[in-house]
Amino acid sequence: MSKKQLVIESVSVLISIIFITTAMILSGIQGSQPWYVVTLFGLSFAIGGFAKAKEGIHLTIKNKSLNVEILMILAALGAFIVGNYSEGAILILIFSISGVLESYATSKSEKALTSLLKLAPKTALLMIDDQESEVLVANLKVGDQVIVKVGQMVPVDGKIVKGATSLNQAAITGEFVPVSREQGESVFAGSINIESSIIVETTKDPSQSVVQKIIDFVAKAQQDKTQSQSAIDRIEKTYVYVVILIAILFMLVPPLFNWLSWSDAFYRGIIVLVVGSPCALVASITPAMLSALSNAAHHRILIKGGKHLEDLIGLKAVVLDKTGTITTGIPKVVRVETISTLKQEKVLSILYTLEKQSGHPLAKSITDHLGPKYILEGVKTTEISGRGMEAIIDGASWKIGRFEARISDEIQEKLDRCTILGHSMVYIIKDKEIVGFVALMDTIRDNAKSVMSELNAQGIKTVLLTGDNKYTAAAIAKEAGIDLFEANCFPEDKVTRVKALQQSVGKVMMVGDGINDAPALAIADVSVAMGTGTDVSLETADIVFMNDKLENLPKVIRLAKRMRKVTIQNVVFSITVITILMLSNIFGAFNIDLFSGFNITIGVVAHETSTILVILNSLRLLLK
Repeated sequence: MSKKQLVIESVSVLISIIFITTAMILSGIQGSQPWYVVTLFGLSFAIGGFAKAKEGIHLTIKNKSLNVEILMILAALGAFIVGNYSEGAILILIFSISGVLESYATSKSEKALTSLLKLAPKTALLMIDDQESEVLVANLKVGDQVIVKVGQMVPVDGKIVKGATSLNQAAITGEFVPVSREQGESVFAGSINIESSIIVETTKDPSQSVVQKIIDFVAKAQQDKTQSQSAIDRIEKTYVYVVILIAILFMLVPPLFNWLSWSDAFYRGIIVLVVGSPCALVASITPAMLSALSNAAHHRILIKGGKHLEDLIGLKAVVLDKTGTITTGIPKVVRVETISTLKQEKVLSILYTLEKQSGHPLAKSITDHLGPKYILEGVKTTEISGRGMEAIIDGASWKIGRFEARISDEIQEKLDRCTILGHSMVYIIKDKEIVGFVALMDTIRDNAKSVMSELNAQGIKTVLLTGDNKYTAAAIAKEAGIDLFEANCFPEDKVTRVKALQQSVGKVMMVGDGINDAPALAIADVSVAMGTGTDVSLETADIVFMNDKLENLPKVIRLAKRMRKVTIQNVVFSITVITILMLSNIFGAFNIDLFSGFNITIGVVAHETSTILVILNSLRLLLK
């Protein structure tokens, strides 16, 4: 609902309150209800009930079935017919107030989601022949270059072709610490440039950018329904006709057997329409679902619909990829070994100088670890594709990387020890002999162990599936506290393992971030993509951790359980209230002492108060 619609509904309710209050004051003064008092009640009814009547008629025509709104309008009209003008007006007033509260609750819940729709700018500064031209982002093509000035938002997914800067990626990842980006590095649409102007070359069609996909996911999430919600909608269609039938029978059967007069039976039939309306039941699911989705979005967890949140309940196993999921995906140097007959300082200088010329991720980790103090000037290097770097220094041939070479016993022993620990190796080779090596390890996330522990405490088995060797897989699984692991897994192997787990334990969640995870993500009952993942995994996954935090796993599962608990509370409460009010009406009709005073006003207040309480209970999901 738009802000304008919410204001109109609120003003209508306020005017309705003024008319009702004035009419009741005049009724008290006159001791009767003259035509102008009835007119005021009628105006209150018309103004307060217009929005709901319009909505009810529109939905009736659209769905070709009656609904709650029509039921309440019929009840109010019935009250007017029998001369209970104040009760009819109060019924519509309270129904309208509960409607405004539900609209407000929905608007409040959607706020965190719809705020994501403002992530992408509408225009960009296109660079053509060193001239700036403001164009619509939607009209940009792959290869177009745009200038992004300080304070502006990056309009496209692309790479920097000129300049270097720091970017605030909080809108995408939720992290407020700026990240440095240099020429040749990728940037996301929605990031804010905070240091200096850069020129970005578009690498994706704007409609396929990460931020646009987020927007599309949000739009779908707001329209998606949970299974419980769909069930309530189906029940509502039948239930409305049942209530109308019961009301008609109440109006006709008792007078035929002289149990009630025709006027009393009609009055009690109108009460059936009031108290039998499933307003609270209908409001039991949607506000709760939207509040939960909003809570998740606030924590940078994008859930592509209430159904996927509901699917988290009853999970038996969580399957995790290694790199970028359990680990940071950034290898760190844990050990550098050289033979004792060489000066280590000289070897380290050669290692740094050669690796500085390489673009390989492992080379960057090595140079970051050593630092520029080891640089040798005037060394000419050559890169051997798929192998590593080589150079001639002081007449000797040096190679860094993965090359075939003989190895001394001294190095072999140390190498074997590191291999068992699951380290990745980069060899240092002099004249076809391995004279040293660098051991690197993809470090696990700081809180991985506590996350696995929390999942285990919830009765969920944790499984690591990785393409790495068994030594690396075992080391990571042990350090992270993961129950089971499978090594040397290809994409098809991951699919097979997920299917096997579904057969053996039940509902399975898959968490990954790479293209090789996409098939397993698609087959799992619930799939989660880490925020730094590839387009394919983000597209395939049901849930996206935009902030790339592993601790979101237990958090989102707890949220799903809270949503289920709140919706059950709402459904049980609303059904109980309807049952009590219906029985009270029946007993009141036959003047049973305890219920003899039960009338439309009591029914209206009790029924609509239950709807308001259900909505407020759902809003609790916005907290924590």
